[in-house]
Amino acid sequence: MYSGNVGKNTIAMVLAGGKGERLSPLTLRRAKPSVAFGGKYKIIDFVLSNLFNSGIKKVYILTQYRAYSLTKHIRESWGKWTGLGEFFVAISPETSSESESWFKGTADAILQYLRFVESSDADYVAVFGGDHIYKMDINQMIAFHRMNRADLTIAALEVPVEEASRFGVFSVDDDSRVTAFTEKPEHPETIPGRETCFASMGNYIFPTKKLIEVLQEGKKRYEDLDFGKHIIPMMLENRDRIFAYNFNDNVVPGMKSEERGYWKDVGTLDSYYEANMDLINVSPQLNLYNYKWPILTNQGNLPPAKTIFDQDDRRGQNIDSYVCAGCITSGSLVARSILGPRCKVNSYSLVEDSILFENVTVGRHVKIRKAIIDKNVVIPDGTTIGYDHEQDKKCGYTITESGIVVVPRIEK
Repeated sequence: MYSGNVGKNTIAMVLAGGKGERLSPLTLRRAKPSVAFGGKYKIIDFVLSNLFNSGIKKVYILTQYRAYSLTKHIRESWGKWTGLGEFFVAISPETSSESESWFKGTADAILQYLRFVESSDADYVAVFGGDHIYKMDINQMIAFHRMNRADLTIAALEVPVEEASRFGVFSVDDDSRVTAFTEKPEHPETIPGRETCFASMGNYIFPTKKLIEVLQEGKKRYEDLDFGKHIIPMMLENRDRIFAYNFNDNVVPGMKSEERGYWKDVGTLDSYYEANMDLINVSPQLNLYNYKWPILTNQGNLPPAKTIFDQDDRRGQNIDSYVCAGCITSGSLVARSILGPRCKVNSYSLVEDSILFENVTVGRHVKIRKAIIDKNVVIPDGTTIGYDHEQDKKCGYTITESGIVVVPRIEK
């Protein structure tokens, strides 16, 4: 593994403007990167932790849709871990427009802030997405980029042929050099000698000069400048050196073999629920207890979680669950669930197979099963959720294909 000053010579631009429409109603008032994951984290914390742990601490987070909660989170958690000349800063389009015409494409977003790239003395620019769950040592990808004297290196997932048509897929030669790129192909091309395909993760490493050059060239040709649609095909046309970096080869310190290649899009309510629920398994695929590669977030100044009452008819118990700081399980049972910070579950209630966001209050004699409850929701005494979907629909809740009930936040 290459070690040295790579992180110091790299700036990162994180694309965090995603609406995450398929995660609605969780994204009605927040961008997808700002959605809670694993109780105390936000989705954005995963890419930012990867950058931070890789020594890349000059990071611009480009926000757009419903940016307030995300910007606040960056300021409160990430702003304070940087030294001299280091920063994690959220920047939004300088517009008060409510229209959708802020960033017209992924590359257009970088183009609008090209002055930050031009004024940096960085050798490399890492352009990463802000809404996926994974761990990655980015230094290893930069080392691969340097070794190949690449003009662009793209992080690639190795996926089965039958799944590949959901992604942008590369054709590569024996040296992993990209020869073609197709968005969502019907008949995806496999990696030489294997029965799998290389799918784009939307994470790129560019030499700074090259990035400036291709964006300025692209700007002349396309208004909605996008990496997948325009920049990669333009660079292939130019015979630039583009390489696919196999994410399966990436190993972070303290990683177990079953974690290798773990990457989740959590783009739908069902995939989001499943990825969260995996965390409470005995051996989850994503290990959040690896202190050599911590996922960082705003810890908040909260007391420990506690259980109260030990009587036969009401006993405070958390079983096979993730329970964040500030939670009180009072004479109730929480099983196979995730409780975000500051939740309170009152007596004689049952919460199972569910995800509660921050500061949810569950009244007495409540039964909740297979549900996602948004932040600050108060569940009245005697409520039943997840047992009768017709009743759940009448209450205005969203029911997913696999039967997860989503209880949205009601703004007063």
